[in-house]
Amino acid sequence: MLIRKATKKDSSAIVSLFNIIIDEMDLNVIKSLDRSKLDIVFQKSFETQEFLTDWAQTTVAVENDKVVGFLYGYSFENEKKINKLMHSFLQDAGLSPSIVIFSDPEAFPNEWYLNSIAVDPEYQGHGIGSKLLEAASIVAAKQNKNKLGLNVDWENPRAEALYYSYGFRNVGLTILGDHNYNHLQKNVKNNL
Repeated sequence: MLIRKATKKDSSAIVSLFNIIIDEMDLNVIKSLDRSKLDIVFQKSFETQEFLTDWAQTTVAVENDKVVGFLYGYSFENEKKINKLMHSFLQDAGLSPSIVIFSDPEAFPNEWYLNSIAVDPEYQGHGIGSKLLEAASIVAAKQNKNKLGLNVDWENPRAEALYYSYGFRNVGLTILGDHNYNHLQKNVKNNL
């Protein structure tokens, strides 16, 4: 298995994995939209350098030339720019530019925020998620962030327990849409 920076060519596979997370979030605004049009918004986003390497970093896990996992995150300071860029593609996809998909702040100050991490269900249980979490810690450290943060839904205690086993700890509460999330953080080493 290879862990590497994502490229524009990976965008379709990333969108498929990203939709696993979107479905789990169960956001009312998403339910009201044509998902094929929303996929265009996501694909256009993950084709930009801003999402891939500039404002955010997207990393993929590849097995036999197939993207089987990905992570996407950014520094706290870039969250508003990232959301604004994604929303700029609504009209290109035939959606109203007045729609707000992600409006709730997710990242905490002074952290590198792991917005999304997903592994293809057929490849789960093979350590891919662990390797992606290691990659996220490396990215955070390279950006001089000593905290790696993420949100985990209250309805997913199994995931929270897994993150605890990787050294994350609960540092607060976040509300996204109409769901409660614990905000977890992990210290990362900045001595790379």
